[in-house]
Amino acid sequence: MDALNQLTILTGEGSTMMVSLFVFLSAAILAFGMMAVVQVRLAVKRRAAGIGAALPNAATDDPRSLRYASRIAAQRLIDYTTRHYSETDKGETKELRRKLIRAGFLDARAPAFFFLARLVAGIAFALAAFLLMPYVLREGSSMLWPAVWVAALFGYFAPNVYLSRRTAGREIEHRVGFPDFMDLLVVCADAGLSMEAALDRVGRELADSYRSLSANIHMATLEMRAGRTLSETLEHLADRLGLEEARSFATLLQQSEKLGSSLTEALRVYSDDMRHKRLSRAEEKAYSLPAKLSVPLTLCVFPVVIIVIMLPVYVRFKVGNY
Repeated sequence: MDALNQLTILTGEGSTMMVSLFVFLSAAILAFGMMAVVQVRLAVKRRAAGIGAALPNAATDDPRSLRYASRIAAQRLIDYTTRHYSETDKGETKELRRKLIRAGFLDARAPAFFFLARLVAGIAFALAAFLLMPYVLREGSSMLWPAVWVAALFGYFAPNVYLSRRTAGREIEHRVGFPDFMDLLVVCADAGLSMEAALDRVGRELADSYRSLSANIHMATLEMRAGRTLSETLEHLADRLGLEEARSFATLLQQSEKLGSSLTEALRVYSDDMRHKRLSRAEEKAYSLPAKLSVPLTLCVFPVVIIVIMLPVYVRFKVGNY
């Protein structure tokens, strides 16, 4: 009887394990099957999307469709603005194009897009003010149209503010990263690399820390490969960076090339000068910190200290009067 009971127990446990294993395998096969089906469907969708992108879109290419007419109108507007603003040689347009290049907008149509952005922003802000101000102002108020004009002016000059802030941010990045650029350039020159190879290597090394500076250095290497001289390439690099240090660097290499002096020594001396300038700027900021902190301390902390000191005296004086 004991042997029969043990056999019955073992048989029951074995059947339970078999059922559990069967359920696990069934669930695994079902899950993997569903994943395979989903992957196949996604692959088919991607291929269909690629074929659809390659084929002409009837809604877009149909001359009678509204989308086609809108696209043609937008393209004509961009071409007209580009023809009147981007291709002129006026001083203001040149200065705007220089600012856009320093801000990272390298497209030849960037001035046209800038003028269109100012126009669209002005109209959008004016329309928003016209729709929202009646809910803010009292009924019959005469401040509606002045508010609309102010909103339109704000929208018109908002792209200028954005461009100035973007340019200033990139100039700060260039100024901070330029001494590191010079140090790496000295190391490459000591290793025997040519200037083109050194610029290419340094640009790739600075890609993680200073993306804008690395992109401009890469453009300089492409210009040298296209046939421009080293002097012209460095002058264009200085114009894109907007730094006096870059212009001085271009002048230094031009003079070294004309006089036949050692390029490595010139780079080493200039690199030391860049490090000293960066240290001087850091010390200047540290020395100006107390003067900058005096205004918030006077306006925010000093009144609180006066209140904390004088409040007990005032309370005692009022209680003593009673």
